[in-house]
Amino acid sequence: MEAEQQKKRVLAIDFARGTSVILMMMVHTMLIYGTIATQTNTVLGEIILWLGRGTTMFLVSMGISFVLSRRQSFLAVCKRALYILAVGYGMNILKFLVPEFIFGGLPEAFISAYGLQSGTLETGIFFLLLGDILQLAGITLFIMGLINHFSKSKYVPLIVAIAIISISKELSGFRVGILGIDYICDLLFSNQFNVYFPVFPWSAFILIGMFLGRWYKELNENQEVFFKKMLFVGLAFIAVGGILNFSNPEYHFGDYYHLGPGGSILLLGTNLVLYWFVNIIVKLFNENNPVFNLLTFCSKHVTSLYVIQWVLINWGMYVLGFWEHDQWFVLSLFPVVIATSISIQLIYNGIKTLFKTKWSNKDSNELIVNS
Repeated sequence: MEAEQQKKRVLAIDFARGTSVILMMMVHTMLIYGTIATQTNTVLGEIILWLGRGTTMFLVSMGISFVLSRRQSFLAVCKRALYILAVGYGMNILKFLVPEFIFGGLPEAFISAYGLQSGTLETGIFFLLLGDILQLAGITLFIMGLINHFSKSKYVPLIVAIAIISISKELSGFRVGILGIDYICDLLFSNQFNVYFPVFPWSAFILIGMFLGRWYKELNENQEVFFKKMLFVGLAFIAVGGILNFSNPEYHFGDYYHLGPGGSILLLGTNLVLYWFVNIIVKLFNENNPVFNLLTFCSKHVTSLYVIQWVLINWGMYVLGFWEHDQWFVLSLFPVVIATSISIQLIYNGIKTLFKTKWSNKDSNELIVNS
């Protein structure tokens, strides 16, 4: 029975995270290739941009998975955090600097959207240091490592998350006026688009996941009770967040990437309710089917797929342009981007397995010779 619950729990997490990966590819395709009118004045544009709010489900999943991971030592968590940060800045090099300085320059319309000029040192530094979800994940891993090291109470990450949500809007845009330190301030508090997911408030979503993961373990991994409690917490968050947003919508939800407390709480609540719904879906279907297998694959390779799809989409601007296409053309691109990204991941997996097998055989042969 316990093994069965464990299997369903993992499937529910993978389903949610895998779905968020697929939606992420669709959102990014729309943001790069769809015209502004396509993004804001079409049915497809409205649907895709709202589906982009599912980012929070991925972040909550990250927090839950962290608690259930075997790598719990402070050193192991720090190593993982540094690795994620390295991948994030490596992605910036592939995504921006390679096309800018090797392919002949990023599209002028793309550069201009950031108020920059092509081929300048300022542009290169800006895109190298651009803060995205991987920078958020890396920094938040350090925070979780510290919490994990000093306290095992489930309420500590919850309290920290609520504190971060409460003060984020007031700290938004905070800088000290010192070069270098200001960049760290931006990673934490940015209100500009040099950092899309500042630690304040977005780390709160991961920390709420950490709280839920610890709660799940306290419930002896009882899936039914856990998801019911998640539903009630989600509904409470929706009620509080809804009231706050109604009182001052511009302050609380005026800028999706730099949310106020009401917006953060509302999004959290909505995604916790969606998690409850995902668990229902998981129980209704046989887990051994192509859709679940695809989502589990995407969940397992979420970091590398994130890099692959962004590099693919950005490099694709040289063929398809930037902000140039209507909703029907963008719709036709969704399966192409998804299938190509997954195919590249499969090829990468195959090459990695081949090298592992080669080195394993080499080590075995050396052992036989030496013996």
